[in-house]
Amino acid sequence: MKRSLIFASIASLTLAGCIDTTDNREVTGAALGAGAGLIGAAVFDANAGWTVLSTLAGAAAGTLIARNTRTNQCAYSNGDGTYRTVPC
Repeated sequence: MKRSLIFASIASLTLAGCIDTTDNREVTGAALGAGAGLIGAAVFDANAGWTVLSTLAGAAAGTLIARNTRTNQCAYSNGDGTYRTVPC
């Protein structure tokens, strides 16, 4: 199981590198956060429930902040599915 978790996290990080991040980095942040949560769970030999929880928590943390590099605006999640944008 450890080997499949490691391969899954490497695959998610590889796919995140293929995403065009010039306008919005929300998806990349979610993928990197999920990968970090998955790797963390694998390192600590967590059971399946904690692995899922840490992966979802990492993805949520990764999407909290998104940055538009063209306009230098940052989007912050309000927690209800909406975002507010302010200068970075």
